[in-house]
Amino acid sequence: MLSMQEILETIKMVQEENLDIRTITMGISLRDCGHLETKMACRRIYEKITRLAGGLVEAGEKISRQYGIPIVNKRISVTPISLVAECSSTENYLPFAHALEEAARATGVNFIGGFSALVQKGYTEGDRRLIASIPESLAAAERVCASVNVATTKAGINMDAVLQMGHVIKETARLTAARQGGGCARLVVFANAPEDNPFMAGAFHGTGEPECAINVGVSGPGVVKNVVERLGRVDLGTLAEEIKKTAFKITRMGELVGRTAAKMLQVPFGIVDISLAPTPAVGDSVAEILEAMGLERCGTHGTTAALALLNDAVKKGGSMASSHVGGLSGAFIPVSEDAGMIRAVEEGALSLDKLEAMTCVCSVGLDMVAVPGDTPVETIAAIIADQAAIGVINQKTTAVRIIPAYGKKVGDFVEFGGLLGRAPVIAVNSFSAAEFVRRGGRIPAPLNSLTN
Repeated sequence: MLSMQEILETIKMVQEENLDIRTITMGISLRDCGHLETKMACRRIYEKITRLAGGLVEAGEKISRQYGIPIVNKRISVTPISLVAECSSTENYLPFAHALEEAARATGVNFIGGFSALVQKGYTEGDRRLIASIPESLAAAERVCASVNVATTKAGINMDAVLQMGHVIKETARLTAARQGGGCARLVVFANAPEDNPFMAGAFHGTGEPECAINVGVSGPGVVKNVVERLGRVDLGTLAEEIKKTAFKITRMGELVGRTAAKMLQVPFGIVDISLAPTPAVGDSVAEILEAMGLERCGTHGTTAALALLNDAVKKGGSMASSHVGGLSGAFIPVSEDAGMIRAVEEGALSLDKLEAMTCVCSVGLDMVAVPGDTPVETIAAIIADQAAIGVINQKTTAVRIIPAYGKKVGDFVEFGGLLGRAPVIAVNSFSAAEFVRRGGRIPAPLNSLTN
């Protein structure tokens, strides 16, 4: 039970500091929906999703009214479609994307994730078909999100898949160029992808998950920023302690909402993801938290250390507040969705190389980064490989969500609108990595993978 003091503090966070529940995501297993006939499989998928998630949006709105807490998104994640569709006779998985899109529209959710494949150690035929279908599927759909896991600490990095995803990203950007390459905003390439992530575009319902579960993602950059500003010139240990206490309160609120939603929908409660996910709104920025710590601008020397402190304190506070912390959990740094990040790129304080360094100590990786439209496929693949290497060696989740902006050059902007914001086109290294990424094969798992 929450105390009266906690309730009053939460109300203040909501009213004055942009605190919200970023998403309630229902995970649904589709493992029983496979069928040799594609039409039958798609019908099973649609019927199961709409049956289980038909009340999700209504439940979210009811809880929001009951507690006075904004719930920004209601979403669905499903079993990776490469596993479900593999027994079907079709070569092209576009019909499955259509089935997911129709189910998302019928239930009223913002996004549905799980047009996904797990290929860290190699491909099955279903994986090959799904990956080949991604560009056309994301161009045809508006709410479907795709992800491909190309590496794990246990398996190493599948460089054949890395190079292929470079081609897939470029083709997706080409097919959705009229929408500013928006298809790429719904496509993530992972290393060490979690099975219970409620955040898009990388959410899918893992094979170790139950039949159905409710996962919640909370977000409170504005709350943490206000705490840092209020503390003034305290030492870093004191700062970390106060951020930890704040994350504790935010997580408690998230678990309350998650358990209430699970009870209302009569499904198990899964996890609360305690990530600090920024928005383009003023004061809701992770970059501005770092600047409040004493950095003149996010991206200057000291940024990685400040982000490490923030990420660690958030994780510690969240893990103290709940036994069911999962997903990604930490600080996100999506460029287009963070007003402070955008400003830092515009002013030359934040480069792609510095962003890569920051991903060593925060959640996920290079997120919502726009690059020139003529960036070579091999360069995109090399960027993915670098991020995968960071994840594999450090035993953490990393990812790349990159948008080649057709017709745009460095300094231009790509406009997405809504929570996706606007992305400044950022420079990539002009020297080639083509010969390296074309070697193919698998980069072996590191020595620290031998933990049995």
